[in-house]
Amino acid sequence: MNARARSLFIAFGLLAGLLLTRQYGESWDELKFYKYADSALSAYSTWPRTGEVPITGDTYDNYGPAYVMFVSLSARALGWILPWIESDLRHLIYFVTFLAGIWAFHRLAGRWLSRGGALGATLLFATQPLFWGHAFISPKDIPFLSFFMLSLVYGLQMVDSVEPVSGAALSPATRRQLLLATSLWLAFLFIFFGGTAVIHSWIESAVRAAAAGEPNFLARLASDIRTADPAVYDRKYFTLFLWTRALLFWLTTAFVGWLYYTRFQYALRLLARIAPAAILLGITACMRLLGPLAGLLVVLYALRRRGGTAPPVLVLYAFLAFIAMYATWPYLWPDPLGRFVESAVVMARYPWRGQVLFDGVLYSSTDIPRTYLPVLLGIQLTEPVWALFLAGLALTVLGAVRARRESHQLLVLTTIWFVLPLLGLIGLRSPLYDNFRQVFFILPPVFLLAGVVFEQIKKPVLQAALIALLILPGVVDGIRLHPYEYIYYNRFIGGERGAFRRFELDYWGTSYREAAAYLNETAPEHANIWVEGPAHLLQLYARRDLRIFSTYELERSDHYDYVVALSRYNLDQSSYPEARVVYTIARQDAIMTVIKQP
Repeated sequence: MNARARSLFIAFGLLAGLLLTRQYGESWDELKFYKYADSALSAYSTWPRTGEVPITGDTYDNYGPAYVMFVSLSARALGWILPWIESDLRHLIYFVTFLAGIWAFHRLAGRWLSRGGALGATLLFATQPLFWGHAFISPKDIPFLSFFMLSLVYGLQMVDSVEPVSGAALSPATRRQLLLATSLWLAFLFIFFGGTAVIHSWIESAVRAAAAGEPNFLARLASDIRTADPAVYDRKYFTLFLWTRALLFWLTTAFVGWLYYTRFQYALRLLARIAPAAILLGITACMRLLGPLAGLLVVLYALRRRGGTAPPVLVLYAFLAFIAMYATWPYLWPDPLGRFVESAVVMARYPWRGQVLFDGVLYSSTDIPRTYLPVLLGIQLTEPVWALFLAGLALTVLGAVRARRESHQLLVLTTIWFVLPLLGLIGLRSPLYDNFRQVFFILPPVFLLAGVVFEQIKKPVLQAALIALLILPGVVDGIRLHPYEYIYYNRFIGGERGAFRRFELDYWGTSYREAAAYLNETAPEHANIWVEGPAHLLQLYARRDLRIFSTYELERSDHYDYVVALSRYNLDQSSYPEARVVYTIARQDAIMTVIKQP
C-alpha cells in the first residue's frame, strides 16, 4: 500500500466514521469511565493547590486514564465543529483510533511480508466484525490494541533509526561533568518523586508532633500550630513541598539540558528520536498494565539488532516511558511505586462481580473453564482466520528452518506476542468476562501469519481474488449485523442463532439506542418506561418527556406503559413475563432487546 493508497484508505475510513457513528449506541460502562476521566482531569488543578488527587474509591482508579482523558477533551473540542451529542463524538474518536491501529498493523506487516501479503493480512484484520463493532463503542479494548501496535511500530522504527551512543569525542572532564549532573538529577527524581508517600508521611508526623507540643522547626514556623487543625498545616506544608519540588525539577532539568546542549548535542537529538516511541509506550502502559509487553518486544529487537550498544538507548526509552505513564495517571502521584504495584495486583485478579455466560452456563469471572478462550477464539473470528493461521504458521516454521530472517523474526514475534500470553491466560485462568475483548491485543500475529499464505500466490490477479474471497465472510456478516457487529459468531457455532442464550451477545446494551428510537416514535407523551439493566443508555437517546424507571432508581410507578429488557441474564424472559412483546431487536433470531406492554 503506497502513500496514495494509504491516503485514500484514511479518507474512506473517516467518511465511514462520519456516516456510521451515530448508529451505534453507548456501551454500558462508558458513563463511569468519563466520570473517572473528569475526576482524573481535575487532579491537575487539585494536586498543586491541595496536594490531593480525587479518588473514585473503586477499581477505576487502577486503570490509567490517559486515553479517556484525551477523548474527553477532544470530544469537547470536536463539539464546536460537529453538532452531535458528546457520546457520538467520543465514538468517532474511538473509530479514528481504530483506523490508526489498522495503519500501524499494515506498517508492521510490511516489515515481514510482501506488499500483497501485508495488504491481505491488513484487510482480513480490518474486516473482522468483532473488531469493527467494538471500534465504535469501546473506550478500552480497541484503543489499547491500536496503541499497542502504534507503540511497537514507533519502537521498532526508533531502534532502526538511532545510532549507537558514543561519548568518545568528549574529553574526560566533560564526561565526568555530564555523568555527575545526570546522576544527581536522577537521584533527585527518585527521592522527591518516587518517595512522595514517604515525604508526605514525614510531614504529617512532624505537624502532629508540633501540634502535640514537641519542639521542631514546624513549631517555630507556625505560632498557632498547637491550636489549629493539624490537617490544615499538613495540607499547607505538603503543598509547599509540591511547589518547591516542581520549581527544583524545572531548574535542574533546564540546567542538565543546558549542559548537554553546550557539550553533547547528539544526546538531545537522540532524545528527540526516542521520545515519540517512549511517550506512546508510556500511554499504552497507562491504558492497561500489559502495555509494557510492546516495550519488551522492542527491547528484544534492539538487543538482537544493536547488541551491546542498545542498553543506553533502551534505558532512556524506558525512563521516558515511565515519565509519560506517571504524568498521565494522577492516581500514581501520591505514591508512584506503591500504587503501581497495587494496580498490578488488582488488575491481575480483577474483582468483576457479574456472571459470565459460557456455553449455556454462568460462571464467575475468576472461575471460567480453561476452554473459555480457545472456544471463543474459534467461534468469534471469521471462518478463514484459523485455517490461514495454521497454514501460515507451517510456512513460517519451514522458512525459519531454511534460515529466512523474516520467517525467524515472525516466528519469535508470534511466540512472544500471541502464544505465550495465550498459554498464560489459559493456564492461570485469568479473570475474563464479556467474552475475550480484554485480550484483543494479542491477536495481530494471527493475522500476520495469515498474510504469509497470501504472499505465496505470486500472480497479482489470483492473489487479489483469494484476498477478496477470504475477507468476504467478514464484510457480508458485518453488513448483516450492523450496527451490532460486535455480537458476531461464525458459522462453526451456527452464527448468532447458535450462540443465543449460550454465549454473550449484546453484553454492553448498545441496542437500547434502537429501543429508544422505537419509543420516541410510538410512546404517548409522558409515558412511564420500566427499563431493566442500564437504563441510562436508553435515557440518553429517549425523548425528554418520557419517564424512565429502573432498579437503580428509588422512584417507582404504579403503572408502566412499556417495559424494556435485554436478553442478557435472560432479563427479557424474567421481567414482566406475561406482558406482550411489541418490538424485538434481534439478528438471525438472536434477541438482544425486547419492548413489552404490560
